[in-house]
Parts: sequence; structure tokens; C-alpha cells
Amino acid sequence: MTSDKYYIPYLIPAVILTLAFAIRLPVMMRFWRIDPNVRSVGGLLLLASAVFYLGRPKTLVLLNSATGISNFAAPLVYTLLMMFCASCLVMIIHWRGGDPRRVRRATWTIGVFYAAVVAGLWTTFAFAEVPVERLRDLDTYYANTPWMREHIMLYLGAHTTACAITAVVTWSWLREVTGWLRAGLVLLVVGFILNLCYDTVKLTAVFARWNGRDLDWLSTYVAPPIASVCALFIAVGFILPHLGQALQGLCTDYYHYRCLAPFTRELAGLDTASMRLPRRSPISRRLVHRRTQISDGLLRLQPYMDPGIRERALAEARARGEAPKRAAATAEAVAVVAAVAALRGGAEAGAADAPVPLAGPAAGPDLVAVAKALRRSPAVSSFRARSGPADHPESVRP
Repeated sequence: MTSDKYYIPYLIPAVILTLAFAIRLPVMMRFWRIDPNVRSVGGLLLLASAVFYLGRPKTLVLLNSATGISNFAAPLVYTLLMMFCASCLVMIIHWRGGDPRRVRRATWTIGVFYAAVVAGLWTTFAFAEVPVERLRDLDTYYANTPWMREHIMLYLGAHTTACAITAVVTWSWLREVTGWLRAGLVLLVVGFILNLCYDTVKLTAVFARWNGRDLDWLSTYVAPPIASVCALFIAVGFILPHLGQALQGLCTDYYHYRCLAPFTRELAGLDTASMRLPRRSPISRRLVHRRTQISDGLLRLQPYMDPGIRERALAEARARGEAPKRAAATAEAVAVVAAVAALRGGAEAGAADAPVPLAGPAAGPDLVAVAKALRRSPAVSSFRARSGPADHPESVRP
């Protein structure tokens, strides 16, 4: 039972968990002292990755040879695993919140319980006789050995308890959240359920040994891949809400930036000051710059805005059955085109206090809607045709 043919290395999940820890590190550094949730999640990921790093057979050999004690790495790895279990429960308590005294009391209870489990692991290992080094099948090889039998059941029982509680409580929160947070919780639930599958496989192999049967392959070759998949789900579950929200914001900024291009082309050539940005500026900064350009252009057009043109365009859009928001965007687009044509045609400026609803600070979504109307609205195209090709620049095109 020592073949590597079907063995899944623990290095892969260890690296995945380390990557998840690194992604969350900036947040942890900012809020480590003030947010217990950040501390519990950071400790959980760090302990989980340490378990997989130390659980590698090569690392086990190094630990055993360094201490001169056969299988000394077993209680050490199981101790880290118990600390991981305690971190899971503490994380759940802090996520749920409530009375601070109750939270502290529950946290201390979990700490005392798992400290007792760790003490029991080292005590049972000290009394057990484990002369033969076993790197991948220690649980089944020593399943019937006095004290080591209790050692194995102690860590599996404590691990099963923590994973079951975490999975049930996290599952109960799924209806209370939405979006990326819900997706992350779903992955965490799957990860902890797979942890229960890992425990079930291990216990099945141990119980089979107690009954004189040989199902060691479950513990040796089925459990490690399950553990690797568990790590993947848990790691992605923790980073998905933050990473997904950041990517969604990036995509939204890029979408708005591209949508506003017809608006900037429409206002191109107006006498407005514009700061040039470096080519590698982040998309969020480029979006702010583009919106600022549009707002400056609208301020320049303010004296040429004709409320009558806007009202007629709005009435025509409503008559065509356009939705209220789309009709308003169409009317504003027609008004902008008319104002640009008036300015470039040398018309005299009108009242300087004419309202320009698009230039307000909360006009982001309206600017995007008007930009779409400038590109696609038949009303805008019809107005350009009636005004003549000289009234708008050649650069204004879909």
C-alpha cells in the first residue's frame, strides 16, 4: 500500500490555500486589529495550508528523522488540524455576531475543548507503541493498536464535529445573502461537506480494520484526493466574494468607459481643458477622466441647450413607445447634438442659466444611457439627417 500510482500530492491544495491567504493578505493587514472576522479567516487559511504542507510524505519523513521518533509527525499534523477545526468554529461565531460576552464565552469554550483534544492526542501518542514509520496509511495500520486507536478516533471525531457544525450553520445563511457572498458560502458548504466525506472514508477504513476486513485503500487512495478537492472549494469560497466583486467592478468600469466613447466623440473639439492620462492608467481612473471630459463639455454647451428641442424629442420618443428612462436619454441626446451643432454653427448663446441635468455628480448612469442613444437611437440619426451633414463632425459614428 505504498505505491505512488494513484497518490494525489498535498502540495497542490497547500499552494491553493496559500494563494487564497495571499489574496486576502492586504485586507488582513488593514483590519487585523479591529475585525475578529479577518483574524479568524486569516488563521483558518494559514492553518489549513500548514496542514497540507506538513502532511506531505517527504515532510513527514523529515520531521520524524529530525526528532528520532517514529511517526512523531502524526500528532503534530493532527494538532494543526485541530487548530484548523477550532478556527472554523470561531469564524462561525464571529460571523454570526451577537452579544459580545456570549461571543467571547463561546470562543473560550471552543478553545478549551480543542486544547483538551490536543492534549489527548499527545497523551495517547506518548502511551502508544508505533515503531514502524507509516507515511500514508498510519490510521489503518495502527487501527487496532492500544492508545493509537484512541488517538485516531479522537482527531477524526473532533474534525467531524467541527466540519458538521460549520457546514450546517453556513448552509442556514444561504437564504440571507445574495451575489458573490452567496456564491462563496455555497462553495464553503460544499467544501465542508466534502470534509465530512473525507472523515466518513477514513472512519469506514478504520471500522473495517476493527472487524477484520481490509479497506485500507479507502484511507490511502480515496481520502487524499477528497482532501485536495476540499481545500480547493474552501480556498475559492473565501476569496470569491472579494475577487468576484473586484472583477465585477473592473468589468463594469470598462463597460461604462467603452459606452461613453460616442459621447466623448460628440463633444470632441469643444474648447475645454483636458488632462492627458498615461496609457497604463487604471480603467477606473480613465473612466473618471472620461466622465469629467463629458461634464466639462456639457458645461460648455449649457448656453446653447434648447429646452424646446429636448421636450419635442421626449414627446416623440414617448409616442414611439420607448420606456421612460430610454425616452429621457433619447431626448437628452438630441438636445446635445443640437447644442453642438449650434455652437459649431456660430449661433448666439442663449440663457446661461439653462438647466443641464446631465452635469450633476450623480449622472453616471444617465451619461451611459445618453451615450447609447447617441450611437443607436433612430431619433438622433433622424435629427442629424434633418440638420444636415455639416452640423455634426465626421467622427460621430457608431
